[in-house]
Amino acid sequence: MQEALSQLDGIRINFSAGGMHIINVVLAFVMFGVALGIRPAMFKNVFTYPKSILVGLCSQIIALPAITFLLVIALNHWLTPMVAMGMILVAACPGGNISNFMSQFSKGNTELAVSLTAISSALATFITPFNFWFWGSMYVNFVNRRAADALQTLDIPLFQMLETVFLLLGIPLVLGMLTVTFLPKIAEKLKKPMQYFSLVFFVAMVILAFGNNLDLFVKYIFFVFILVLIHNVVVLGTGYGLATIFRLPKRDRRTLTIETGIQNSGLGLVLLFNPKIFSPDLAIGGMLFITAWWGIWHIVSGLSLSLYWSKKTPKE
Repeated sequence: MQEALSQLDGIRINFSAGGMHIINVVLAFVMFGVALGIRPAMFKNVFTYPKSILVGLCSQIIALPAITFLLVIALNHWLTPMVAMGMILVAACPGGNISNFMSQFSKGNTELAVSLTAISSALATFITPFNFWFWGSMYVNFVNRRAADALQTLDIPLFQMLETVFLLLGIPLVLGMLTVTFLPKIAEKLKKPMQYFSLVFFVAMVILAFGNNLDLFVKYIFFVFILVLIHNVVVLGTGYGLATIFRLPKRDRRTLTIETGIQNSGLGLVLLFNPKIFSPDLAIGGMLFITAWWGIWHIVSGLSLSLYWSKKTPKE
């Protein structure tokens, strides 16, 4: 597997400055659309119903990257450094907005899902850069010595990531919530179209990510598929396991499972495309393909799990 994945590592990404600006602006619009479903009152749930929300946030922010790090250690013999860093990047991203629909479809706690999306998206401005920097540095410095050579040109710029994520997430989220508060009718009209737009945007991002390397991806899709499958199953199990350990209601367990296993990998792709964070001279193909395929697979796995649960009404 490692030899096959190393073929993917050699891929480089080249974007013009103009193309990168367009991608950033479009992602900002996507996050603005996410914010249209967020109301400031939802943040009060942290104090009104603290247990489920706190467990959910711990699952997303702490348990997900920590379990991913342990998985990387367990699979270290088969992974290339860039593939391992791709797994860490995905785990550092906030939950995807499609998780709210999946939670509703699975007869989970939709209000909890929306509240978790709101809070995790707001915290992602700081948490995503920190988690990628922290766990990525742990991997490079303590887990894989050969990664130090392979990643010697990969400087994980914490403050540059903070700036980028703040511009792409923080500002659009604030503008979206202001729109909901002061222009509720406009927000309601825009919410559905923006959800469809975000899905189209992600598909376009994946096409850009694969680009001229589609043949190489098809050749090694089996190994990428198996790796992402294992990773996704583990993190879905992490969400359900934590919710069960803390004896949350069964509807909340479904929601936490989905919220933990559905990540905003579109943000991960945008970070990979940013030349200020990842140099165009750096071969980061492994990170690219893991992140892009995760974005496809988590929709398949999330909808499959939601369909299964939709046929079973949770009994408390």
